[in-house]
Amino acid sequence: MNALKKILGIVWIILGPASVILMFLQAWDKVSNAPAGIAQTNTALQWGIILLIFIPIAVGLVIFGRYALSGEYEKLPESSKEL
Repeated sequence: MNALKKILGIVWIILGPASVILMFLQAWDKVSNAPAGIAQTNTALQWGIILLIFIPIAVGLVIFGRYALSGEYEKLPESSKEL
């Protein structure tokens, strides 16, 4: 199970930046294909908000992957005793 966690850690580390790059490319494509004027401004604003929300999520994926790769999740605490 620990080997699977480390493999998935690598996957998360790669997935974070790759998804941001793909979203930037998609945003560039959508904004450049929108009609000039208000429609292009609205499309740019929408994609700006989407990227602003998604970039911290992608950073979290990289952090999560780093912890999984370094073995932080191998040291899970014992189950808590019920009161």
